[in-house]
Formats: sequence, structure tokens, C-alpha cells
Amino acid sequence: MLPGMSPGSMICPSCEKLIGMDEERCPFCGAWRPGLYGMTPRLQRLFGRKLDLDAVIVGACVALYVVALALQPSAIFRPPGGGGLGALFNFLSPGTRSLYQLGMTGGIAWQQGWWWTLFSAIYLHGGLLHIFFNLMWVRQLGPNVTEVYGPGRAFILFTVSGAAGFLASNLLSGAPTIGASGSIFGLLAALIVYGRRRRISMLSAQLWQWAVILFVMGFMMSGVNNWAHLGGFAGGWVTATAMRFDDEKRETPLVQVLALALVVLTACAVVMSFITVTKLMMALSR
Repeated sequence: MLPGMSPGSMICPSCEKLIGMDEERCPFCGAWRPGLYGMTPRLQRLFGRKLDLDAVIVGACVALYVVALALQPSAIFRPPGGGGLGALFNFLSPGTRSLYQLGMTGGIAWQQGWWWTLFSAIYLHGGLLHIFFNLMWVRQLGPNVTEVYGPGRAFILFTVSGAAGFLASNLLSGAPTIGASGSIFGLLAALIVYGRRRRISMLSAQLWQWAVILFVMGFMMSGVNNWAHLGGFAGGWVTATAMRFDDEKRETPLVQVLALALVVLTACAVVMSFITVTKLMMALSR
């Protein structure tokens, strides 16, 4: 609680004026239900600048990578397929079974109609280098997107981009797929949108160069899901175009509630995948 605020007071998320928490409309800007039935102050504390969404995303990816290895330990000692660069990218790869248990999308998952894997697959990775490079880009782009759009909008961008990328991949190729690269391309697109709208030509040019280089590398390397990259970039572009920047308008409680809902949905997607696939495995083993 800020100094000078009573227990029944809060900062309006639209105009940033001190108002009563139970106001039906803000007397200054007219925002409807600014207190969101008592939730707004808690959301403002949760999504304050101290919330490191990048650390949350990185922590979730690392945790699920470790769990995937633990669920199928025989895969840890499996000789990496291929040679040279292929062997490096397959080093410490989780098994297919464990990845399906935690929410890999495409393949059998999409054929069975497990739509929730569009969200869970974002946080799964197929090897040590795969997760290293993806999380390196999350740490590179995430703080900038959070600063420009706000933490709630940044998480929405990350999630929607990843899901859009996997949807494109499932519809156009159907191959089993995982990884945060679609979300990363969405973050890159969101920063390009920012540079264009703010007429920062040097920023836009540099970001376009990064995007082109990453796209080209994806087409040059085997096993890379280019449809997910293209779908994630398109999803991030469209979503960012529909958003306001943080310095234009602070995040509303509804935006923050949507971000929290996506967090819960993603967590539930992992649990649903684990229960569904484990039950299927037990039924087949009888």
C-alpha cells in the first residue's frame, strides 16, 4: 500500500489517480469497475516492476526440462543420433514418451485433439543446446518487451505467439514439436512493431536483421520447425499491433487477469497432458 492510502483506497489503473476501491466508476476518468471487486490492488502488486517474468519463464522451462529427463532416464544415456552438429543438438535429449507426458504438441497429441498442448509445448525443449539458445533469446528480448508493453502484456505476447506458432505448425505439417522459439519470434515481432510505431528506424532495421538471420538459420538447419517460427512471428505482430505501450496506458486489471489466466491455463495444460498420456500408457500396458 502506498503512503497516504487508506485500506479502501487504490490507484486507478487508467488515470493513476487516488480513488476508493469500491468505486463503480473512476470519478476522474470514468473507467468502469477500476477496483475489479477488490482484485486490482493485488494485481498491481503482483505485476509491479519487481515481477521478473523472464525469470519465471526461464525457471519453468528449466524445471520441465529436468522433469522430462527424470521421467524417462533411459533417454539420458541414449547415444545422440547423427554426427557433428546433429549430435550436439541431440545431447541430453528427453525421451519422446516423457515429452508427450508433459505436453508436446503435434503428432499423436494433435490427432487426438489435445488442443491444450499448444500452450504446454512452449516450455518443453529437446536438448541441452535447444533450451540454452532459446532461454538466451528470452533473456535478451524479454526485458525489452516488458519495459515497452508492461509485464502482463509481455506474458500475453509470449503465450499467444507460441500458441499461434504451434497452431500453424500443426495445421501445415502436423509433426511433433516443442520449444519456445515461436514465442521468441513473437517477442521479436512485438519490438519491431514498437520501432515502427515510434518511428525508430535504426531499431526496426536491426530487429529485422535479427529476424531474417534467424529465419535463414532455421531453413538451413535440420529439425527446425520453421512453420512455428513464422506462425509465432505473425501471432506476435498481430497481438502487438492491437496493444498499447506501457507509457501510453498502464495495464488494466483485465489485462492482468488475462495474463494470470494464461499462466493457470498453461499449468493446467501440463497437468492434463501428464494425466491423459499416463492413463493411456497404463491402459496399453495391460
